[in-house]
Amino acid sequence: MPDYESMYLALFNSVTDAIETLIQAQQDAEEQYISEAEVIEFPEPPEKN
Repeated sequence: MPDYESMYLALFNSVTDAIETLIQAQQDAEEQYISEAEVIEFPEPPEKN
């Protein structure tokens, strides 16, 4: 009889590792985007009298 608990735990661990890898890749890409993004400076609005 197959050891379903062992199979499930192996699958669960692999899926968890894959999710963590994807999250890290997304965070790395976001950090790279933020560090390379151009800063847009808007002029100050005119003062109201």
